[in-house]
Amino acid sequence: MKPLIVFLSFIIFCSAVLPKQDDELEKSIARGKGIYAENCMSCHMGDGEGVPQTFPPLAKADYLSQTPEKAMHAIKYGLQGKILVNNLEFDNQMPSPGLDNAEIADVMNYILNSWGNSSGKKMVTDKMVEAIKK
Repeated sequence: MKPLIVFLSFIIFCSAVLPKQDDELEKSIARGKGIYAENCMSCHMGDGEGVPQTFPPLAKADYLSQTPEKAMHAIKYGLQGKILVNNLEFDNQMPSPGLDNAEIADVMNYILNSWGNSSGKKMVTDKMVEAIKK
């Protein structure tokens, strides 16, 4: 009887906690979509495909999936110099858009869950962005 109570308690706990993170992720993605439209779309395009040989794609971008910390750093501080995205080299400047940590987290959540990208329901938080140092 005791294992059944423990099991049921676990199920109730999971059903209460896990949907909350999904809700928070969905809210963050929605906010990030607006931030992306205002700050990123002119270079990376509405479909995340970027501009060939000029601005790297964000859609299905290995740079994002393999090194999300570098992507957060680029948004937070800007980016200069060569990077490799989907086996293509890009060498352009990206100025920092001047977003705060929460806005960077929201736009990362949007990008990581759009255009064929998947974060696996892992959420970028403002604390994670805050930990990114120059």
